[in-house]
Amino acid sequence: MKKILVVGAGFAGAVYARTLAEAGYQVDVIDRRSHIAGNCYDYEHVSGVRVHKYGPHLFHTSNQKVVNWLSQFTEWVDYSHTVVAKLPDQRLVPLPVNRTTINETFGLELKTAEEVKRFLDSVSTEPGDMMSAEDWLYANIGKRLTDLYFRPYTKKMWNLDLRDVAASVVQRIKIRTDDDVRYFPDDSFQAMPKNGYESLFKSIFSYPGINVKLETEFDRMMLNDYTFCFNSMPIDVYFDYSLGELPYRSIRFHVSSVDALNAPTQTTINYTDDGPFTRETWWHNIPEHLIRSTGLVCRTVEEPCDYKENNYERYYPIKTPDDQFENIYKQYVELASSISNLQFIGRCGTYQYLDMHQVINQSLIGAVRWLEAHS
Repeated sequence: MKKILVVGAGFAGAVYARTLAEAGYQVDVIDRRSHIAGNCYDYEHVSGVRVHKYGPHLFHTSNQKVVNWLSQFTEWVDYSHTVVAKLPDQRLVPLPVNRTTINETFGLELKTAEEVKRFLDSVSTEPGDMMSAEDWLYANIGKRLTDLYFRPYTKKMWNLDLRDVAASVVQRIKIRTDDDVRYFPDDSFQAMPKNGYESLFKSIFSYPGINVKLETEFDRMMLNDYTFCFNSMPIDVYFDYSLGELPYRSIRFHVSSVDALNAPTQTTINYTDDGPFTRETWWHNIPEHLIRSTGLVCRTVEEPCDYKENNYERYYPIKTPDDQFENIYKQYVELASSISNLQFIGRCGTYQYLDMHQVINQSLIGAVRWLEAHS
């Protein structure tokens, strides 16, 4: 039987493993970590609350194909994520920016979408080349909203000013002219796996022909034992940084138990100050995350940092307006094209900032395409 190696037990690797196993392949999945589910991994904290170890992973999509595929492995509970920003005077206002945010910030009483649009047009700058995040934000919401809600956060998150961050990083943000407070207002499906992500991944990997081995580092000599390898490791690491480094930002997660009586009702609170932390998440406010009552709940506070300062945990690829690192990545892709039995997948393998549903869709398409080419 032809054997396939999948490096990484996150969503990219799980989709490839399950799809290929269902097609009759023997698939070995390895991961350097001690758990499956990649950055989606969750667990029950001592407070009795389910926590996402690597920060909040809120599932949302308008891709029904992705929903149908995942629904084979989990039940769902409805959940539309909301975020608030804490202002210097401790007021909490919705993010992304909507009509309420604008009224609270400027002391206005705008009542219609048309009034909001006219106001934003009046404070926005003329759109230019739209190369940087600053260009895009100034052209859509103006300087004051940008400097309050995005500039300090961006500096902490990326260690770059908005003018040094690619516009694509902020173009994902939805600016609302109504009072909709949902963080993902345009996605038709918003829900969480009822029993958590680890349970979902266990179901995906529970199929004849799939063997998962954790705490196992990839070695290039492994390629000799397999017909093909789908690899989600950082592509620059595979090639020993021979063409240069592809940098990432990482996050230190500060997790603590808090008396339930002192907990807020919000799930995520962003900070607008210039301190080291970007946001806090209160997990018990997500459906099915309060597993058992202990009188305590759990809060995670996030502190961005360079990935080298956090055990080389890579979370967010750095994108700049001049495409400096994107061009290095393309050179690695060209180098990888000479290896006939290897394909890089996932966020680190493709040096992309991808949501979960995008990784799943990309992997479903990629797995089917590979099967068609090797049938």
